[in-house]
Amino acid sequence: MVTFGVNLPGGVAATSPEDLRSLAQHAERCGFDSVWFADHIVIPRNVRSTYPYSVDGVSTFDPDLPLPEVLSTLTYLAGCTQRIRLGPNVLIVPYRHPIATAKHLTMLDVLSGGRLTLGVGVGWMEEEFEALGAPAYAERGAVTDEYLRLFKVLWTEEHPEFHGQYCHVSDIGFLPKPVQKPHPPIWVGGHTGPALRRAAKLGDAWLPLGTFPPVVFRPEDLKPKIARLRELTRQAGRPEESVKVCLGAFARIEDSGDADRLPMKGHPGQIANDIQQYQSIGINDFILYLGRGGGTGTVAEAIERFAREVMPLVG
Repeated sequence: MVTFGVNLPGGVAATSPEDLRSLAQHAERCGFDSVWFADHIVIPRNVRSTYPYSVDGVSTFDPDLPLPEVLSTLTYLAGCTQRIRLGPNVLIVPYRHPIATAKHLTMLDVLSGGRLTLGVGVGWMEEEFEALGAPAYAERGAVTDEYLRLFKVLWTEEHPEFHGQYCHVSDIGFLPKPVQKPHPPIWVGGHTGPALRRAAKLGDAWLPLGTFPPVVFRPEDLKPKIARLRELTRQAGRPEESVKVCLGAFARIEDSGDADRLPMKGHPGQIANDIQQYQSIGINDFILYLGRGGGTGTVAEAIERFAREVMPLVG
């Protein structure tokens, strides 16, 4: 069965509680399965780091625009919705103290009645790491792996004990536990080799962004990466089907539907065909960026149009 999530916008498109609530509720009414929100805490004014999802590598984030915090935003949306799943896309794991983060995620799962899907990533903006006093940027992969292991210990063990390079836990109580057992699903973002290895060892899904030039993954591009993911999962001692694949995609319905278009852009039939092509290689979950660059009304209209014109074509 195919599932569709929608990544809610921040900044000028959705800054007020009313905007965020209305978009999440609208997505729920339209039949979407999940809503997601990005994670940045501060935007430094001088960003030299290369942004992987723009052609020129220049950051598209404006430090003078409002920037809702992801975990508090999703907790608010949990109280505004009934069915739809909620997730950070993606939580930059090294940004926050791991025990406090595990607790916040636990309460999000509890308060939502077990609707959290935890998207995770290592981050790309070195200047934000520095501004937050986070662990060293160069060690972000190792820190992320260790924090994820700690989350699992805190979420599943009656008497949590953990001794790693970056954190130590013993002789504490950690209650309540998440509603979902053994823990909320962990979806690992990123498209690099380390991201694949992290998903294989620690994740329940791999979550690449696939239609954001210069990062464009057509089905034929993803097929060998999925094969590699399966191999790494087996090497980690896990059944290969224990890690699924979810594609993050900028989707836009266009009347022209040019032949040289990017995947997930075009008229409804073309987009439905794209989805079916991804399904043919084992991808049944999609997180969509709809109405990108527009205000709340534009995003709401894009959500409704996708639900009305594309979803019925893919079942």
